[in-house]
Amino acid sequence: MPLTDLSLADCRDYRPELPVPVGFEAFWSSTLGAAPTADGHRPAQKPVFTPNDTGLTRIRTYDVTVPGFAGRPVHGWLHLPAGATEPLGCVVEFLGYGRGRGLAHENLLWASAGHAHLIMDTRGQGWSAAEGSTADTDAGAAGTVPGFLTRGIESPETYYYRRVFTDAVRCVEAMRTHPEVDPDRIVVTGVSQGGGIALAVSGLVPGLAGVMPDVPFLCNFRRAAEISGRPPYTEIAEYLKLHRDRTETVFTTLSHFDAALLATRSTAPALFSIAMMDEICPPSTCFTAYNHYAGPKDVRVYEFNGHEGGAAHQQREQLAWVRSLFAGPPSGRAGHS
Repeated sequence: MPLTDLSLADCRDYRPELPVPVGFEAFWSSTLGAAPTADGHRPAQKPVFTPNDTGLTRIRTYDVTVPGFAGRPVHGWLHLPAGATEPLGCVVEFLGYGRGRGLAHENLLWASAGHAHLIMDTRGQGWSAAEGSTADTDAGAAGTVPGFLTRGIESPETYYYRRVFTDAVRCVEAMRTHPEVDPDRIVVTGVSQGGGIALAVSGLVPGLAGVMPDVPFLCNFRRAAEISGRPPYTEIAEYLKLHRDRTETVFTTLSHFDAALLATRSTAPALFSIAMMDEICPPSTCFTAYNHYAGPKDVRVYEFNGHEGGAAHQQREQLAWVRSLFAGPPSGRAGHS
């Protein structure tokens, strides 16, 4: 697993131009303002939190259903420390490519640290490492490469990540209305795909307390498709190998969803992690997001690690960072359940 990308010094200075597609602001304003249903109306459903008996006594778990894109249900798990008496800071986590939300008793780190923790299922995924339970009913045109990077890539309106990013925004909104969560202390995080989704949300949702993207995916699509030798970015190259006349269309669509571009709108403090021997999310693509990130930021660099990144070492950094962010009294909103 040798170095295959720019050196660390070059990555720190790497700041490529990120093309802003025509109508970018209007596209996202329309997408998030309407989240249209089939009849063109914003769904009236509210999030549902159903208690789930995991057999654990120190953590309460809820099976969550949030109306996501077009009002379609997105599932997740909400973990809360038992015995909390005031509104909690909340970590909203998005998952890596192929992962689902898994089982209810898994992923207890953040609740064990005393925080609320929502894990969002990623629509259509859940074939690797952990199962999922959220369908994606908008498959897009035929002829896509297996995976999700080319699903609906014919236009921004049909592209898969339009639905996923909207789902993620709705999950943050759901936690802001939860009676046991302090709406002013919400952090978004994720590894790989989850890190890219977290960056996108940071540019689409104002007022977050923090952002923690680890080895983020979905950044600088053009470079990633050109230099990555391992999936998932190779899905783009495979698609264009077949559809030789669609290069401009594909990268125009992808530019609407470049997490590095969306991160230029972010203002929340951010703690990144990047691995220099990452063959899946090349470090120059991750540094594209970091170097363009508009808010206060810091990064932990793992020079001899691949896509596993910092793993437990980075979690240790994050635990301390979130504790510092959440220090002080809650915002004082009344009405706990």
